[in-house]
Amino acid sequence: MNDRAEHIVKSDELSPARVIEAQFERAKRHFEHLTPGLVNYLRLPLRTITVTIPVEMDDGRVDSFIGYRVLHSDLLGPGKGGIRYHPEVSLEEVSALAALMSWKCSLARIPFGGAKGGVTCDVKHLSHRELRRITRRFIAGLGDNIGPYTDIPAPDMYTDSQTMAWVYDTYDNMHPGENNLPVVTGKPLELGGSEGRGEATGRGCVFALERFLASGGLPGVEEVGGLRIAIQGYGEVGRVAARLLAERGAQVVAISDSTGGVLALNGDVLDLDGVASQKAAAGTVVGLPETRSITNDDLLSLDCDVLIPAALGGQIHSGNADRVQARLIVEGANRPITPEADDILAANGILVLPDILANVGGVIVSYYEWVQNIEHHSWPLDGINGRLRTRINNATDRVVARWREFPSDCPNASEMLCTDLRTAAMVVALERLASVLEQRGIWP
Repeated sequence: MNDRAEHIVKSDELSPARVIEAQFERAKRHFEHLTPGLVNYLRLPLRTITVTIPVEMDDGRVDSFIGYRVLHSDLLGPGKGGIRYHPEVSLEEVSALAALMSWKCSLARIPFGGAKGGVTCDVKHLSHRELRRITRRFIAGLGDNIGPYTDIPAPDMYTDSQTMAWVYDTYDNMHPGENNLPVVTGKPLELGGSEGRGEATGRGCVFALERFLASGGLPGVEEVGGLRIAIQGYGEVGRVAARLLAERGAQVVAISDSTGGVLALNGDVLDLDGVASQKAAAGTVVGLPETRSITNDDLLSLDCDVLIPAALGGQIHSGNADRVQARLIVEGANRPITPEADDILAANGILVLPDILANVGGVIVSYYEWVQNIEHHSWPLDGINGRLRTRINNATDRVVARWREFPSDCPNASEMLCTDLRTAAMVVALERLASVLEQRGIWP
């Protein structure tokens, strides 16, 4: 096969829409008893919006950006999902992520549907003022397609609490005299944000891992203490997960950011305070003293107990899945593993805690922020983290129970029912959505 053909195959494999479609089709095979066409309805987005965003740049010229917002489902409640700013944001990607959000909310049993949004831009080449203008014009363009009981944004890739403050302020100016705080979550604490929201996704990953181990999911291992951990990604998810796991006695041996990674020497563990200092000083973890520099692909193939991909999608694919040596993968990122890689990992006996379970902590605490805003009240951090752990534990228990009802092997997914943890999680989520749809009925 020539290089061009290999590139085409890889691009197709990494397509967000194709990944989500394949995951959905594998779960769908467990629903032959339902009304024909009903499950298919759960795959399609309810509403897609594309807006053109003209912005006056700092140098006086006008540049135009494209923004998207997809509401995948409102069966369980208003849409919920992040806004991301990235050069590769597309309607295809946003639609796929909105579907993932529907399944996460259903699995966690929170009263939201799935949504997602984004603007195609490169924040590394935009000033603070330009980002503010892009955000305000994007939200103005969406108009009443977002709202506290319609569709509720949150932070995502390259957006943060400051971005959400601009979202809130823009919407509030467009809807004076109302309680508009619940229109967006992930806000600064001073603007009605929730304690624990920034760490929720990373903390939820750790809670899901702990509960899975305690349930006997990984034979011979009941707690994280002593496990060797490799983490791809040093953003909010990877950084928080690394710290919490180290506090629990796990050995974080490698970590990476977009420029590369570092591996502790001679089987030692990383000094996470040193990693943070190196990142702050140099803008990268690479170069940390007493470590060996490695690539992100090297990190994925390290000999470790637990691998946490917490960066971008499509990191583990048919080209490198055979080199993965971890016993368990915990998906801190969205869709980091392609369906082809899922099959390879399953054949090699490597378990995967899927994204719709492992990184659902962010939307759970976003739900808590929304409730606090509606009630004009605030909850203490201990209470929020306790509620988060309970909800993650319950979701993990449901997934593990369904997984254990499956046959003990995972045949080729193209021929028979796939029986891995991802499919179990998808089946649990889709069963609930299908049940709600049957109870509500098709209107009119």
